[in-house]
Amino acid sequence: MTNNEIMALINRSLFATMGYTDENGRQNVRRVFCVWHKGLGRHLISTNTSSAHVQSLLKNGNACLYFADDDAFEGLCLYGKFAVHFEREYKQLLWNDGDEKYYPKGIDDEDYCILEFIADSGRFYRYDGKGDLTSAEIQEFDNGREFENGYSKAEAQ
Repeated sequence: MTNNEIMALINRSLFATMGYTDENGRQNVRRVFCVWHKGLGRHLISTNTSSAHVQSLLKNGNACLYFADDDAFEGLCLYGKFAVHFEREYKQLLWNDGDEKYYPKGIDDEDYCILEFIADSGRFYRYDGKGDLTSAEIQEFDNGREFENGYSKAEAQ
């Protein structure tokens, strides 16, 4: 797969599966809504600060993020770390009308945070083969990009 084909997979995925280790050393996965991307290497997810996965990621950010298109038999596993953001600029970017039902105090609700996944490498597969993404390849592809809603971009095509 080319980097542009991998980016197209990410943009049309809508959801991703995050893998991480909890405080008891157990492996966990969560399926998360993930449509904000800055190229191949950075992905944003809004969630509750009080959730168990956020509490685990605050202690150990090492994780993976997996995007898939089951119909096309394509997948991408990115390896890296999560950073937890409480800054308004991140919260504002992902805020949607109606989010008040989850965060009653609005955009500044202390139970609202943004997870940023920062990839350092990856592995992809498709019906016609598989391959690796290096840190250098991710950085080169992502150079000069800004965060954008990839799903709305994919829907427009």
